[in-house]
Amino acid sequence: QVQLVESGGGLVQAGGSLRLSCKASGFIFRINAMAWYRQAPGKQRELVAVITSGGTSGGSTNYADSVKGRFTISRDNAKNTVYLQMNSLKPEDTAVYYCNADLVVVGKGRGDYWGQGTQVTVSS
Repeated sequence: QVQLVESGGGLVQAGGSLRLSCKASGFIFRINAMAWYRQAPGKQRELVAVITSGGTSGGSTNYADSVKGRFTISRDNAKNTVYLQMNSLKPEDTAVYYCNADLVVVGKGRGDYWGQGTQVTVSS
């Protein structure tokens, strides 16, 4: 059974920082791209940042325009973990943040997996 477990969410004042982590576990053969999405109340889930596979620390990255220059996605392939460093947080960043991974699972093949979500709340 494959699991993605997020941590690091919480309540922070505007201008503050949080670091989210997401660890993948299970019979994983390979992890391709990893990403963070978010969903605010009444809104659709949106892509925040994505990082491709590559060397030890991952490959290329891409960000939503709304978070460029403030958020940084990174990964540690040895730990099957992806991170999202969020700086200069704004109230509009308030949402449930979800980890996503494109995995190749032993005995099951390639699939798209999601974490359970972690709440980030930014107060003004």
